[in-house]
Amino acid sequence: RYVVHSYNFFLFPSTLGIRDVEFTLSASSIQFLSRYGFDYNKFLKDGIPYMNEVQEKILRQNLLAGTWKFCSNADRDVLKKAIDEVTSWIAAAKEEDTMILQDLNGYHMLEVQLVLRQALENVWTEPLADKKVMVKKVSPEHRQLLENSSYDHCKKKLILLSARGFTNLFQILVKVKKPLVGHNMLMDLMHLHDKFYRPLPESYEEFKRNIHNLFPVIIDTKTVTKSVQKKCLFPRVSSLLEAYAVLCSSNLNPKGPPCPVITLASGCSRYAEKKYPHEAGYDAFLCGSVLLMSAHLLLCRSTDDAAEAEPSFSQYLTVLAEHVNKVNFIRGGVSSINFSGEDAPCRHPPALVVHVRGWPGLTERQIYQEFKARCRFDVRRLSKNQFILLSNKYKHVRLVLRDYRHHPHLQVSIYRHWRHSPSVNCLLQ
Repeated sequence: RYVVHSYNFFLFPSTLGIRDVEFTLSASSIQFLSRYGFDYNKFLKDGIPYMNEVQEKILRQNLLAGTWKFCSNADRDVLKKAIDEVTSWIAAAKEEDTMILQDLNGYHMLEVQLVLRQALENVWTEPLADKKVMVKKVSPEHRQLLENSSYDHCKKKLILLSARGFTNLFQILVKVKKPLVGHNMLMDLMHLHDKFYRPLPESYEEFKRNIHNLFPVIIDTKTVTKSVQKKCLFPRVSSLLEAYAVLCSSNLNPKGPPCPVITLASGCSRYAEKKYPHEAGYDAFLCGSVLLMSAHLLLCRSTDDAAEAEPSFSQYLTVLAEHVNKVNFIRGGVSSINFSGEDAPCRHPPALVVHVRGWPGLTERQIYQEFKARCRFDVRRLSKNQFILLSNKYKHVRLVLRDYRHHPHLQVSIYRHWRHSPSVNCLLQ
């Protein structure tokens, strides 16, 4: 019996004292997330901050030197208004008099306090509930005592803890060295590295080494279900939700022990009543379930002893050992990335090169649309009139080579580096 505890964290980049973070959203991505009920208000208004080691180092240095800056004009306007209110009030105020600054959101509550303390040596600030900050007029001696007390909410250590936000949880995950499970998880690993650890390195080998040091045990259920498809006559599926549905509905092992019982904890009960595809907590629930059910099938197929009693979790880990640290790689030079060793030799079909004649101004999208009716290819421009096509199926490569043999405008052939590489051609010329 396994009990599921799922959590959702809405994240938003830290805006405190570091260079403004830019990110883009494509229109199709916004539509896709909206269709599945993504809460944009929670993401934008209440998103938990995060930063990587490089950003944290910059913030720490700026805090110590008192040289941190605001990211946007909107921040400056809010802070200017607050400072004007305090400077107008403090001239006539007596010691121990207080005033309240209101309607301060997020980091504004912290930034206002830092600016006021830096500019005026006879004020003290404390955060209050409901987005308010209390400002008190004090003597410089009293101010120094307050700064050295344990109740100061603006200590550098507490500011860094707050600014790190979700990165604190990431660092705990790294420290405890628990297995990290995902589905088709290469992009997830890249985001984890870039957002919470360090900017992505130029070197592929360095990226592999860094990820393995952070998470020594990684299991990609996409890689695991591929193995199940081969060994257990498992129907071919592409998405995580499809894999979960097939494993739940099909009796793939009628003679062996039943699959492990997976129940949802009380706080996650809504996942039992309705599907929430592409919601992080729901996908995590699906992913863990697919891992357990897939491991159960692989174990029952690999040994007759497993059919005699209920398998233990350690037996599941044993049968999954061959898939550990092998992350699926879509239409690449290798079928999976091995984060704890050398990658397996390439088994993908060769790339194709399309030479365009008498059809000027052709774009990658137009090339994609041209071949989409027959099969799926990734398309990249190679030169002004040449494009590279990548597929993960040999039959698609054979089909295109056959059907475009006599095309009036598109000549398709197998890509040869010595013949088609722009760098080699330049060198030969």
